[in-house]
Amino acid sequence: MSAAFQIPIFPLPDVVLFPHTMLPLHIFEPRYRKMVQDCLAGDRRLAMGLLKAGWEKDYYGRPPIHAIAGAGEIVKHEELPDGRFNILVRGTMRIGITAELAPDLPYRVVRARPLADRYSGDGPEALALRVERLKVFYLRILAEVQKGQSEMAKIFSGVKDPGIIADRIAGAVIPDTDVRQRVLECAEVSARLSLVQDQLVGVLSRLSDRNTPSERGSERAN
Repeated sequence: MSAAFQIPIFPLPDVVLFPHTMLPLHIFEPRYRKMVQDCLAGDRRLAMGLLKAGWEKDYYGRPPIHAIAGAGEIVKHEELPDGRFNILVRGTMRIGITAELAPDLPYRVVRARPLADRYSGDGPEALALRVERLKVFYLRILAEVQKGQSEMAKIFSGVKDPGIIADRIAGAVIPDTDVRQRVLECAEVSARLSLVQDQLVGVLSRLSDRNTPSERGSERAN
């Protein structure tokens, strides 16, 4: 799909949806309950947009959203007795928002275009080497947090596409919302792999520092 399309958008200040990842959400605001109801009655598609700084001043209006967002579809849902929803969204694509529409609805709707991955940098062999390096760093992070190979399988099972692997690792490991948005905005796969690798190195360094006893603590232990 390359043509522009309309899609409802759920803007939040701390959530970034990557393609090929799963995002659980609890929906409690009336306007977004209505959005979920309409999505479930239609094609189940919605977008997740990251609110820009200063959103607090106009949260219930139309605060600015980053122009690159993640689109997905609701794959599971539970409607609670009071009308709230628990939903599970599967990310399907990056989108570039070209306009915000003004429908007679309580929630926001945008016009957007899909953003395909670009492979204008490294060739296949170089990309494969980059992915192997990501695997090494990711395995080391799993070891630091004492998680097993099953976590590795969730990321890599049946997947060879470097762009998908970068997105899945970013979704699983990178905690900072602004950095996650930067990764989402990287349609060029080589640049995305580099950014994700840099973040993995930083995460690993922080984990190693946290798990290494201080000299004073070691002296007390002795």
